[in-house]
Amino acid sequence: MTSTNDIHTAIAGYYSTRLREHGPTPGGVDWNSAASQRLRFDQLLRIADGAQSFSLNEIGCGYGALVADAGKNHAMTSYHGVDLSADMIDQARTLHAADGHATFAVGDRPDRPRDFCVASGIFNVRLDVADAPWLGHILETLEIMDEYGSRGFAFNALTSYSDPDRMRPDLYYCDPRAIFDHCKTRYSPQVALLHDYGLYEFTILVRKDVR
Repeated sequence: MTSTNDIHTAIAGYYSTRLREHGPTPGGVDWNSAASQRLRFDQLLRIADGAQSFSLNEIGCGYGALVADAGKNHAMTSYHGVDLSADMIDQARTLHAADGHATFAVGDRPDRPRDFCVASGIFNVRLDVADAPWLGHILETLEIMDEYGSRGFAFNALTSYSDPDRMRPDLYYCDPRAIFDHCKTRYSPQVALLHDYGLYEFTILVRKDVR
């Protein structure tokens, strides 16, 4: 049986290796380009649309690339990122040392709830973990996101509607209908499924506070 600790250890090792190979770049967190990375951030940050001010948690923050994009929204008052890779957190702290609004820590969950919680790409690379334990890992992480996003949370995942000939065995492709239903029935009646921004993935927004 694959334990949560086994999965966390494998993830941390994988991304530390990617960082050593590619540095603090989109490639270092397994994205193809800066443009697609920013597009994903744009979808995730829609969770805070209309908020006059908000604080933000990020799970799987990597080297902190989201901070710069989120910082363009002057309504963001503080940011806290966590990552399983200590190497990623060291890099994030170095890159954002001058940002007094941003803090980083090694771990699988933030230090306290904030208004919103987001995660980008953390459900994609399952390495050699089988379907059932990886889906269990995803659902456990959604529980954490719900706990640490008091006004809502947002995440993305590769879609099962991807072209079969391009799907890789080391990646996990979620059924967007099943994930939407899980979030709608468990967390909030206010759930949005975004599957129209040109990538082989989808984004879920779960809003608890719609004011």
